[in-house]
Amino acid sequence: MITSGNKYAASLYATMSITFWGVSFVSTKAVLDKLDPFTLLVIRFGIGAVFLFILLLILNEKLTINMTYIPHLIVLGILGVFIHQVIQASALLTIDASSAGWMISLSPIFTVILSMIFLYEKMTLFKAIGMILALFGVFLVTTAGSEQTFEPVLNIGYLLMLLSTLNWAIYSVLLKKLSIPLSPLVITFYMSTIGFILTFPFLIRNKGWESLSHLQTGEWAHLFFLGIFVSGVAYWYWAKALHVLEATQVSVFLYLEPLATLIAAVVLLHEKIILISVIGGIIIIIGVIFVNGQLHHVLNWFYGRNKH
Repeated sequence: MITSGNKYAASLYATMSITFWGVSFVSTKAVLDKLDPFTLLVIRFGIGAVFLFILLLILNEKLTINMTYIPHLIVLGILGVFIHQVIQASALLTIDASSAGWMISLSPIFTVILSMIFLYEKMTLFKAIGMILALFGVFLVTTAGSEQTFEPVLNIGYLLMLLSTLNWAIYSVLLKKLSIPLSPLVITFYMSTIGFILTFPFLIRNKGWESLSHLQTGEWAHLFFLGIFVSGVAYWYWAKALHVLEATQVSVFLYLEPLATLIAAVVLLHEKIILISVIGGIIIIIGVIFVNGQLHHVLNWFYGRNKH
């Protein structure tokens, strides 16, 4: 039986994953001056796989798996790590990060559709309202401060990001549907390892090792953050969240990613806070609350505090 406490914990895991992924745009920007996008991916997932392996040893987790589930892990590794990251890296060569953030916010819509078909999850009025609110909030956050209105442009980068959001929705639904009888940490380790093996040829093709010697201490710090927290912990926590919540509920946390990016940009890059971005962020949070059916809990907490 899934308790309310388990749901709150899963929501926290999903929020932390999205926070790390949101901040990753800032760290990626700090390193891309020295490394090409594909070499960056290889190093990220290499560091992530090593970190997860050490964590498995510390927690005394068993790495043995039934041969039946190896094809499942390979498929998840290809979709969630290799294809997803390669497509995004390619897309970011032709579009900016804010546009990518906007496109990523479309992933929950694909997840809802796929979950209704394959996981038999139901669409409720509150979920629909929450998704619309969160989508509108993402629009405000990602277009704040832009001198141009948001207008779709015929660009291969937008098409690639659209494919990326559909791919991530398929990955999330598959991860939930397959129900591999392994801990989320073990699953994440194998996926990261598979992703590293599949992206390694890019390092050879681009002779990425030649650029590593030019990295300074701060840039290595960003790389380790990307490897440990973004490629390791974030994927692990995402799997833990999917273990408890519906795929639709977890996917909506993707709406928080542009907000996390905004906060990181303000703190780390000293960008100015724009009022419309703050309003958009609040709307995103309200939307996530609606979709996860936590509105009554929030209201009870609020009124309970006011009585004291």
